[in-house]
Amino acid sequence: MGESDEVYLLSLESDASVKVRDGLMDVKHLERVNDDGLEQWKPVMKAAFPLSAADVGAVMDSLATAVPPLPRDAYTLDQLLDELVGTSQGLLAVEVHKRREHYTVGGCKAELSQVRTNRGARRTIAVESEDPAGVIAAVRELGLESRRNVNLPRGLKALVGFGARRYAVIDVGTNSVKFHVAERSADGEWQTIVDRSEVTRLGEGLDETARLNEEPIERTVAAIAAMADEARKNEVEAIAAVGTAALRIAPNRSAFVDAVRERAGLDVEVISGEEEGRLAYVAVKSGVGLGQGSLVVFDTGGGSSQFTFGHGDRVDERFSLNVGAVRFTERYGLGEVVPEDRLASALDAIAADLTRLDGRPTPDVLVGLGGGITNLAAVKHGLATYDPDVVQGTVLDRAEVDRQIELYRTRTAEQRREIVGLQPKRAEVILAGACIVGTVLAKLGRESLTVSDRGLRHGLLMERFGSFEMASRS
Repeated sequence: MGESDEVYLLSLESDASVKVRDGLMDVKHLERVNDDGLEQWKPVMKAAFPLSAADVGAVMDSLATAVPPLPRDAYTLDQLLDELVGTSQGLLAVEVHKRREHYTVGGCKAELSQVRTNRGARRTIAVESEDPAGVIAAVRELGLESRRNVNLPRGLKALVGFGARRYAVIDVGTNSVKFHVAERSADGEWQTIVDRSEVTRLGEGLDETARLNEEPIERTVAAIAAMADEARKNEVEAIAAVGTAALRIAPNRSAFVDAVRERAGLDVEVISGEEEGRLAYVAVKSGVGLGQGSLVVFDTGGGSSQFTFGHGDRVDERFSLNVGAVRFTERYGLGEVVPEDRLASALDAIAADLTRLDGRPTPDVLVGLGGGITNLAAVKHGLATYDPDVVQGTVLDRAEVDRQIELYRTRTAEQRREIVGLQPKRAEVILAGACIVGTVLAKLGRESLTVSDRGLRHGLLMERFGSFEMASRS
């Protein structure tokens, strides 16, 4: 067991290990990363203070920072921190107290540490050996193979919030606009800052008039403009905005896109149904354990439903169908009390539009996402306040979906709004959404599905602004 007080020099541009301990400047460089993701580090400096100007220059190079003219021949630690580190926005000195315990696991050195800074503490474990296979075996023996592995400089940057960057995504759907702001820390982890949606019914009347109508455009543009303002107040570096089914099929979508550009200063990219499904698959992979069996991910919205078929990480097929809750709500009057015969007609029509699912083998895993499905999960749990952690991973079986179909069928929109867990603005379209879910279950021969709270917005965030990174063992 041992304890030490150290000073780490952190850089926005480099993850080199640069620290001061026991009066010595200790620098290590990352030499290589092998095919298994294991890192090999090389000591390049261990020098006593005062440091020569040449050593100071080497330290700044390790931190990927331009070396200014150095007026001194040698630098004390205080001079280095005050005159070079403290004056650079890309550098930060962090005082660290470590408490370490050493073990041997499978022939490898293992160091368990408590790392404490003025911004909090973390427990870390380092496994080291010159034998890569030995490191992999030791990590597996410790039960840590599923954990993200991050080198200490990157972990410290995340702990103290150095180098964190914020981004926003706006997903413009047929029924609702989803808004997500997240912060990506130096270790690649995402933290949600804002995650909400607003029902604006952009596709209202689209099935009847074949055009986006003036009032839905106005309220949707207003919602997007407010979200863009909120994103900028959260000091995001960039905003990505995409549009889906309603904008794909509306011939006057350019009027909407132009209005958003003028009011919110954003360009809305209209993506294909296949791309929408692919991004949803990316999001689901990061949030739900999928295993290696056959998998179907479906995302049902107001104007369309996207289906992605695959095995584990591999996508085999994806397609989009014009099966959405708004369309069937308007066509069959599902926003109020619905007679059984009319509901049967709506179910028949939904089944007819989903014939592309017929005859397919039952998948090992079926994952559903979208506002309708997450609302079904929230109603199942009776969530007066929506909790994504409760919704994520919820299992919806056919009996529960059938129960909720009957619950909504027998109630007016106003009565539905009193149901705990149901977002009030979804009261008109929730019955159609539940019918779509029930039909998908029947078509694919599944008794249940797993709910994902993660959707298009999460997949877009990761693809546009940096995927989850895996650092490595050494």
